[in-house]
Amino acid sequence: MKKLFTALLFVAVLTLALALSAQAAEPVKIGAFFALSGPAAAIGTPTKLVAQMAADKINKEGGIDGRPIELVLGDTESEPTKAVMVFKKFLSVDKVVAIIGPTRTDSGMAVKKQAETAMMPTMMTVGGDPVIMEGMVGDKDFGTARYVFKAPQRSSTAVAKVYGYLKKKGLTRIGLLTAGDGFGQDGERWLKKMAPEYGIEIVGEEQFKPSDQDMKPQLANLAAKKPQAIVCWTIGPAGALVSKNHHALGLDLPLVQCHGQPDPTYIKLAGLAAEGDLMPSTKLLAVKQLPDSDPQKKVITEFVRLYTEVYHYDKDFPINTHSGYAWDAISLLAEAIRSAKSTEPGKIRDALENIKGHVGVSGVFTLSPTDHNGLDESSMVMLQVKNGQFVLAD
Repeated sequence: MKKLFTALLFVAVLTLALALSAQAAEPVKIGAFFALSGPAAAIGTPTKLVAQMAADKINKEGGIDGRPIELVLGDTESEPTKAVMVFKKFLSVDKVVAIIGPTRTDSGMAVKKQAETAMMPTMMTVGGDPVIMEGMVGDKDFGTARYVFKAPQRSSTAVAKVYGYLKKKGLTRIGLLTAGDGFGQDGERWLKKMAPEYGIEIVGEEQFKPSDQDMKPQLANLAAKKPQAIVCWTIGPAGALVSKNHHALGLDLPLVQCHGQPDPTYIKLAGLAAEGDLMPSTKLLAVKQLPDSDPQKKVITEFVRLYTEVYHYDKDFPINTHSGYAWDAISLLAEAIRSAKSTEPGKIRDALENIKGHVGVSGVFTLSPTDHNGLDESSMVMLQVKNGQFVLAD
């Protein structure tokens, strides 16, 4: 009887140990959806690769408390409606505990309400502010954003960086040229709202469609208003086209692009026209010029090493300002899950709001219940194109 009891006890302990081991090894499923096709695929595809690179690094270092990250991927096809469909699949079929993405502000806004309704922590990789804005702003209701966060800097932070630079240079009369999509409208909102704070006068405003192939009429209209600089707010190839049009018109005015443009592709598309163009950026493209005392330099240097020397992603997708967003999104979620000691979405959300001093590629993140981004102006630098390269602006 004693031997039987001992044998049964052994079996019970072994079964429990195996169960605990299996539970410990159960992957942490995170949804990751980006524009892998369509107009924004040039941004979405490398973002997906970086997300996997970040997950691989965490997994090689032991995962999240012994549990590996499993990314469940989805393609938004650069379409807001498709983004909603993928998001719903993450919830109903894949049973993820958190989500990162999408690529564009319009798609982010399309899934914002879904995230709030489902109470699913979603770390977005979009540039626009509306995804984390709440309540009424003017005549627009942005709803709630308790479960929505974002890794890239706010548009308002980039505007502050631009305006601070222009003010320092004594350039206080500007013309605005903005895209008519959600990202461009978000930039226009902040450019107008924050201008008085910096003593900036907007002497003219023009708009274009992201698909337009000639912005010379808008630029000529702005030039007629005698601004001291032109500020353009758009992402993708449209920015390079504006630069070429600006050069073709022979405008002797500084052209300032937004934080979505620092990318070797911009210089490639704009060619010689890009020379002298200015834009705010994460520190990623200026890492070699950073002082060793900068807390981000070590993190960014390791990111660049993995991206270029280990994964060789730079062969198809040169490093740009977008490159670190998914890395930061995955890293922030991993820290929140470790801190919460749980994969329960509500606890992950609460832990995200309490992250302090997280050193990432895009900045040092300090989040709070009133700030679901956690980055300020110190996370950005002003770049200028000189001799076909991005360098820190004087």
